[in-house]
Amino acid sequence: MTSVQRRARVRAPELVGRGWLNTGGEQVRLADLRGKIALLDFWTFCCINCLHVLDELRPLEAEFSDVLVTVGVHSPKFVHEADPAALAAAVERYEVHHPVLDDPELTTWQAYAVKAWPTLVLVDPEGYVVHVAAGEGHVDALRQIVSELVAEHGAKGTLHRGDGPFVPPPPPETELRFPAKAVLTPGGTLLVSDSAHHGLVELAADGETVLRRIGTGERGRADGERPSFSEPAGIALLPAEVAERVGYHAVVADTVNHLLRGVDLDTGEVTTVAGTGEQWRGGDTDGPAGEIDLTSPWDVAWWEPANGVAVAMAGNHTLGLFDPVAGTVVRLAGTTVEGLNDGPAQEAFFAQTSGLAADGDRLWLVDSETSALRWLDADRVVHTAVGRGLFHFGHRDGLADDALLQHPLGVTALPDGSVAIADTYNGALRRYDPATDEVSTLASGIAEPSDAVLVDGELVVVASAAHRLERPVAPGVAATLVAGDAHEVKRPPSDIGTGELELSVIFTPPAGTKLDERYGPSTRLEITSSPPELLVGGAGVGTDLTRVLRVAEGVTGGVLHVVAQAASCTDDPSVEHPVCRLTRQDWGVPVRVAAGGPNRLPLLMGGMDEG
Repeated sequence: MTSVQRRARVRAPELVGRGWLNTGGEQVRLADLRGKIALLDFWTFCCINCLHVLDELRPLEAEFSDVLVTVGVHSPKFVHEADPAALAAAVERYEVHHPVLDDPELTTWQAYAVKAWPTLVLVDPEGYVVHVAAGEGHVDALRQIVSELVAEHGAKGTLHRGDGPFVPPPPPETELRFPAKAVLTPGGTLLVSDSAHHGLVELAADGETVLRRIGTGERGRADGERPSFSEPAGIALLPAEVAERVGYHAVVADTVNHLLRGVDLDTGEVTTVAGTGEQWRGGDTDGPAGEIDLTSPWDVAWWEPANGVAVAMAGNHTLGLFDPVAGTVVRLAGTTVEGLNDGPAQEAFFAQTSGLAADGDRLWLVDSETSALRWLDADRVVHTAVGRGLFHFGHRDGLADDALLQHPLGVTALPDGSVAIADTYNGALRRYDPATDEVSTLASGIAEPSDAVLVDGELVVVASAAHRLERPVAPGVAATLVAGDAHEVKRPPSDIGTGELELSVIFTPPAGTKLDERYGPSTRLEITSSPPELLVGGAGVGTDLTRVLRVAEGVTGGVLHVVAQAASCTDDPSVEHPVCRLTRQDWGVPVRVAAGGPNRLPLLMGGMDEG
């Protein structure tokens, strides 16, 4: 029996939201998709895992272009993501080439009982849900199921080939398109990562005059004198003596290629210096730089105490360290669990670190998903200055314990020991002063600031969604204090009871594969909680995908952090070297605790949702 036939037929709920993008202004209903295979991608544009899935789906969409219609269902986490203009910008920024439903109230999210970003739902040509999977790494299974559906419904006469409802918007023309990061070169120019143009641009000190472009402007990973990139972001300049030894001056985080690239600023020549081009999905993190998989490196900074380039590995919530002289990559900090946890570097939790700034013994960083400003000290201990966790954000100044940010992407060390924060989803430039432990607002009304750089004592801000560099802080103007509101994620919490709670991660290997147990257990489950006192038993790491937890009495709610992975391989004994795949998903599950509440919590990672 195939995976498509495992469950009773369940009619797909209607697609309901505020409006549609990439449809030429037309509304799309499920009835309009009858005869097509529909793939619903529940995503939010802040989520790095969702961005990974967008890229994973591109070849599948191309392969089945006449029968498969992908529909992005955008169900936002942050307040800013519910802004229709911000969503339209994100759809362009990430080159989303399929219809997108704007679902700001999570109406369709709840109708499909979704619990995690990203979640994928397949609907057959007759309008029935046939497959559900959460997380990344499901393309092989989807390809097999879509092929089965094509054969089945082609034979029945219920499959209609032809174009879908996607209508591409007109291409915009600007010098920069969603620039991400910038650095000041030794020559006094500005080197900017021009993310949506897939290249680098060198600007004069005025921040406007284009001096040269590095990159073809097309997605790719070619080295040499005509290099190509894929959504590059962070740029780090190497110390002169290091640059002389290695033959390049700057390291670029080539985010979607999962690579670090070296750039010779004299010639514009580019070389790949770290990464394989494959996304890390488990396995080694330490070793020769060209043999270690990276995962969405978002920013880079030379950090003297470590004598190397710190790498914000947004894709697995860790920090890496690249040594350009030795040609190695190692794990600098983090466990891959997404969250906010301080302490020794190898035990700390991060959440999509997206901005780095070195200032002496401190490596400042911003964690976008916990809206946090943090730092790593020379003793390899992690501290948090601002931030409360995955589901709390806002725009509030004052003492750091009370201050709130919203998905910051950049941080800049200032000469007086303070730092400027590119508070991206608040459209603001903020300042944190360690001497007073206070946060203030330097400027607001900036279109998604993602970085800032000091030029002759003046802050030049990368206004990413405005596609330019700006100088929003007037000389001599004092910072202001904003008494803004606190916000929490709209996503409804799961109700659980006190005492024993059975948490189970449901994973069904794709048809034609089986769990790979040749070298021991093929599954892994790691569970922690915020606050830690939410659980009095069951936290930690194990190999079973079902775990009995003990929920404390007297705690009204919190977040369960769950990381699950499963390795599956081709189920064919005649194949000497089977094709294997690691499926992984991180959940931050908000829970509400009440006596007499449910004592089971199922989470779907892959396979059929048996209800």
